[in-house]
Amino acid sequence: MQTLALAALLCLAQAPPAPAPTPASTPAAAPIPDASLSYFSESLPFAWDRVIPLSVDVDGLKVSSIFFNRRVMQPGFFNILKGAEFGTRAQVEVTNTAKYPRIPGFAVAVLDKDGKLLGVASGGTKLGTVKPGETETFDLNFTQVKERLPKGDRFLLAIELRN
Repeated sequence: MQTLALAALLCLAQAPPAPAPTPASTPAAAPIPDASLSYFSESLPFAWDRVIPLSVDVDGLKVSSIFFNRRVMQPGFFNILKGAEFGTRAQVEVTNTAKYPRIPGFAVAVLDKDGKLLGVASGGTKLGTVKPGETETFDLNFTQVKERLPKGDRFLLAIELRN
């Protein structure tokens, strides 16, 4: 038995070395988004606290306006919260003129006259869709960097429909 074990050990000692590990392959690049996913992006003139009419159509989702302002509570019951501020927003109004529900996502960046970034907001549908024939308003919230927004000159609007 010892002879057999010794022979086995000698064979292992004389076995060719294990192949060197192959270098790790380069990680695969991120997949390119589906070309059929509807997308829009454009730079447009900015106005603070005024409705900016738009005529954008992204695969049947018509964007009719955008409005930049600070949400302030108007006088109401007991005037408890009169004048209270509830954030800075870009309010986007859309109508789905397509035959199928749409799930939009929005991004907005406001720039000054020198092209410096003043603020960024994004948002879209959280649950559900914009049904055919339905008009919906989305509030995109600016947080942290927002104090210079009223001095904007242009804004970038991006819209992406999700599947």
